[in-house]
Amino acid sequence: MTATPAPAAGTDRPLLAVEEVWKRYGDHHVLRGVSLDVAPGEVLCLLGPSGSGKSTLLRCVNRLERIQRGSIRVDGELVGYREQDGRLVERDEADIARHRALTGMVFQHFNLFPHMTVLENLTEAPRRVAGMPAAEAAALAGELLGRVGLADRAHAYPRQLSGGQQQRVAIARALAMRPRLMLFDEPTSALDPELVGDVLRVMRDLAAEGMTMLVVTHEMSFARDVADRLVFMDGGRVLEAGPPARMMADPEHPRTREFLARFR
Repeated sequence: MTATPAPAAGTDRPLLAVEEVWKRYGDHHVLRGVSLDVAPGEVLCLLGPSGSGKSTLLRCVNRLERIQRGSIRVDGELVGYREQDGRLVERDEADIARHRALTGMVFQHFNLFPHMTVLENLTEAPRRVAGMPAAEAAALAGELLGRVGLADRAHAYPRQLSGGQQQRVAIARALAMRPRLMLFDEPTSALDPELVGDVLRVMRDLAAEGMTMLVVTHEMSFARDVADRLVFMDGGRVLEAGPPARMMADPEHPRTREFLARFR
């Protein structure tokens, strides 16, 4: 496996830099030389059909999947590896956990701990991973629940919440680790249509506050109105990238045109 050299100290650099990333399962190549970057404060939306590699890319960024070739850097640091004597050495689990704290990930199906209350879900990682005192973690959780409109549900269990409420708790839980980058993997795809708006409202607020976000979504209104850039993927490759106004109105690649035509 090869890595791209890090930018020189003091230069402007993206918060997320993905360089020629390949990922396969057996003989099936899911990512085929994907490169993209996300600047601090930028919102980038990944578009494309199911199976195009979007969700796999997010899982690679968060080190939930290993890559076979290329490199991924968050805030200049290699994800999953470190450079030693001109070669790559895999990080140990503690180091991976520390670096993973730079990113918060929100999944399609919430992934809350069902046996824990909302408050416990939010305080678990800050206490166990970041070593935050219990009182400080609880205060932060209360603040974040207020931000997502669920201050009164701290002692509820996930089964007592609607899907939209669970997803807002999942966003608050990701924010509890104070990440620099938020990853959203189709966060509204498992929700009833009437619940989508509350989740998108939280995401719009985060974008307005300057949170750096990489979002896999089929919510075209969100992509058009909130994203700084769109990236279209198909077959494990990036086929096109550009500002939403141009991509939505006049996509260059025939496959992008075919895909976006379904949403007009």
